[in-house]
Amino acid sequence: MKRRTVDMLNGSLLPNILLYTLPLIASGLLQFLYSAADMIVVARFAGGTALAAVGSTGSLVNLIVNVFIGMSVGAGVAIARAFGAGNRKDIHESVHTAMGISIISGIVTMVIGLIIAPAALRWMGTPPEVIDQSTLYLRIYFLGMPAMMVYNFGAAILRSVGDTRRPLYILALAGLVNVGLNLLLVIVFHLDVAGVAIATTVSQVISAVLAVLCLMRAEGVYRYRIRKTRIYKDKLLEMLRLGIPAGLQGSIFSISNILIQSSINSFGAAAVAGGAAASTVDGAIYISMNAMYQTCMAFTAQNVGARKPERLKKIVFTCLALVTVIGLIIGFLVVLFGEPLLTLFTSTSVTDTTVSPADILREGMVRLTILGYTYFLCGIMEVLVGAMRGMGSSWTPMIVSIAGVCGIRIVYIYTVFTFWYHSLPSLYLSYTISWVITAAIHAVCLFVKQRKIVRELTTTDE
Repeated sequence: MKRRTVDMLNGSLLPNILLYTLPLIASGLLQFLYSAADMIVVARFAGGTALAAVGSTGSLVNLIVNVFIGMSVGAGVAIARAFGAGNRKDIHESVHTAMGISIISGIVTMVIGLIIAPAALRWMGTPPEVIDQSTLYLRIYFLGMPAMMVYNFGAAILRSVGDTRRPLYILALAGLVNVGLNLLLVIVFHLDVAGVAIATTVSQVISAVLAVLCLMRAEGVYRYRIRKTRIYKDKLLEMLRLGIPAGLQGSIFSISNILIQSSINSFGAAAVAGGAAASTVDGAIYISMNAMYQTCMAFTAQNVGARKPERLKKIVFTCLALVTVIGLIIGFLVVLFGEPLLTLFTSTSVTDTTVSPADILREGMVRLTILGYTYFLCGIMEVLVGAMRGMGSSWTPMIVSIAGVCGIRIVYIYTVFTFWYHSLPSLYLSYTISWVITAAIHAVCLFVKQRKIVRELTTTDE
């Protein structure tokens, strides 16, 4: 187990944080390649309209699944704290409760998505020329929700005990299958949008099966036995307490992003396709930011469980420094190579009178130029949230994030964007403005929470 896991409780923080984070970033990039492969293949071999159809679904998918993905966050924090405390009984019960929740949430998410997705796409103002293909993509995609949830919960368990390598290996294999099926189903069988959806769903099933096998063969206290799967009430309540705020935050974020997507839709299919391509590219930046969020949360949770308050401040500052440096470097590279990257999402061999390659490049660079240089601010905000969640505070970061990020974006869209600067650059600036303000508020909340935790742990130890 020691060969596979990172020691979060002892030793120098910087090398251990890097050992934990780098596989997380690599795993995220592989998940990013899932989406990128879908978008690139469909763009190059089915055209810009098909690209717009796939790209317009992202915000809606996130709205539906994020509440349940948040539950995996709660499970990870609960297991990390039990692992740090060395409580074998709590670890066993939390692992089996988490896997039970994953199965239930996957089925519920699938049903919800299949029922409401078509109507929701119409409500979002999805352009008429892409709505049929978008609906088809979502219907196939949501069939894979049970597998997606099982993988996410399984990976959260592995990461909570310091194992970020095996989720990486799982995604590497599933990613290869995804890309291979994309090429086969789209190029050979000409299934276009349906082909990329099928490829993604199959790769999710493979990821879920491998994650379960890893847990079943684990040598540590977190070993999973299918026949012992059950929901322990106290563990469920703990995961709900930690996970529901995280999930609600993600879903409400998606509401503001749906408003932004609806605003982008108003500029036509070219803006939708360009924005979809650019959001896929700048997703590489967010992946690194989110990896630092997960790292800060896991390290903080384990050290709180192990009653080591003296390490908490060092964990936060190390993660903040790393997320700033990584965000600036990757953001600069994304802007520098933006046009070549966006070219991957265009094709001169497919006749598409609605969206041309030049349209995609032009509209995509608008987003990349604005967000590329400022995405590190999102990373700072995420790390502060991760620290608070690791300390057991989930409602406060949720409320602050909703009021800050979502509230500011919604107000901005209905005031500045609607009445003064009705343009795509103005719309994308709403992201940056919301990150700055929300991060500042999170910093104050974390300062207060950290002092309280340190005082509680120190007093109890005495």
